[in-house]
This record gives sequence, structure tokens and C-alpha cells, in this order.
Amino acid sequence: MKKHTPPKLADADLSKRLDKKAYFQELVNLQAHLALIQQAFLFHGVKGVLVFEGWDAAGKGGTIRRISQALDPRSFKVWPIGAPRNYYLNRHYLLRFWERLPPEGAISAFDRSWYGRVMVERLEKFTPEKRWRAAYREINDFERMLIDDGARIVKLFFHISQEEQMRRFTERLRNPMKRWKLTYEDFRNRERWSEAKVAVDEMFARTSTDIAPWHVIPANNKKYARVAAMRAIVDTFSKDIDLNPQHLDKRTLDAACKVLNVDQSLIDSLRARTE
Repeated sequence: MKKHTPPKLADADLSKRLDKKAYFQELVNLQAHLALIQQAFLFHGVKGVLVFEGWDAAGKGGTIRRISQALDPRSFKVWPIGAPRNYYLNRHYLLRFWERLPPEGAISAFDRSWYGRVMVERLEKFTPEKRWRAAYREINDFERMLIDDGARIVKLFFHISQEEQMRRFTERLRNPMKRWKLTYEDFRNRERWSEAKVAVDEMFARTSTDIAPWHVIPANNKKYARVAAMRAIVDTFSKDIDLNPQHLDKRTLDAACKVLNVDQSLIDSLRARTE
């Protein structure tokens, strides 16, 4: 079996694009697959964990919205992760993520994640170097435990150029409906772009594993990025799992036969599949 090679930001082809027609064709197909995956997860008790990381304005939120459109919110939860409140500052940094992990059959998406430990906390010097370096091992152990417990993990990093980021900041400033997304921290973070790239590549090298690899999503073109991210999710979540509609149990079919005004042939065909 070929050994996994961690990705690097420099290897991402930011020129990749998808035209409008191809985008909508792919989107409809991928959303349909996501709906099937959610049903299969519910039936088999599989848990799904999505990790969204990337540069400011790289398109994480837009991708999450397209995924949300396809899924029943009763078993799909999005967790936007910001600065921890005092309760969590006095406890192990992984605690607030443990509390937000999905139950059996559900999917949780983390918009920012435990990887803040080796990015934001590293760059801002919120955490001593000894502790954030230990986080590489802690995170790998954490993710292995999740997988051993029946979870599937997809880790996505949305990568854009500095020029594209500036263009999107300008668009947000001009558009009243997007202006709320723009903050002082967005501009402040740009000043550490070079340092951040080093931290991100080291994060890939230390935490992109055979069981939980990183996917770098070229995101200069939003349509391409959404499809690439959703395809990575579908590929991982659908592997070795039956996506066919699940069979009804005998008791449910017996009740349906008595109560519902449907052709007996339909009940018989469903009963045959069950048996």
C-alpha cells in the first residue's frame, strides 16, 4: 500500500476553474449523494466529522451552505468555532470539541477547529511553544480515537492567493449584504501570511495521516472549490457503505398493509426485500 504523502500549499493549482453549467450539474449530483450518505449513516450508526480550515474569505461558509441544503438538520450540525470563553480557557483545549462531536448516525461540521491550536495560538503566541508542538501528537491521537469509535473524518483546507483574498475583501466592503463578514482581524491576519504558510505546511506534514489526510482545496474559483470539497466528502463518507434505500422491518410493513391504501404488490415487493 502506497504511503500517504502530506500535501503542501505550493502544490495547489489555484488556476483551476469550473464553468457555471458544469458547476450546477456537479452540485446537484453531489448533493443527491450527500442525502443518500446521510440516510446510510443514520441506518448504520456511522458518524461523520467535517473539518473546515483555510484563509479568511476562502469560501468555507459558502461550501458549508451548499452541503447544508442537501442534509436534514436533525442529524447535521454546523459548529462555528471562535475564541474560547473563560470556561474552556481553564481546561484542555480539546474539551469543547469533544462536547460537539456527533452522536451515532449524525454528521458535525466544524467551521474552524482544534487546528487553531497549531495555527492561531501558535502565531499569536497564546500558547507556549512546548504545548502547541505537543498538540500535533494529541490531535493525531484524538482523530485516531474518533475513527476507532466509528467516525469518518474529512479535513479540508481552502487555499486562495493573497490577490484573490484582497479582491474578496474589496467585494465585502462594497456589498452591504456581505459587509458584516469583514473585520479588523482579516486585515491584521494578512500581515502574517508568510508565517501562517509555514505553520499550515507544518500542520499538514505532522497531521495529514493515512487515516485522516488533509485535502487542500484550490479556492480562487468558488465554484471549483465547492465541488472539489464536496467530492472529497462524498468519496470518504461513501467508501464501503451501502447507499441503497434501507429496507423496512416486518412489523412496519404489516402495519402499512393494514392502514395504508396502497397496492398489495408494493407491500409484497418490499416484504421480499426484507426477507
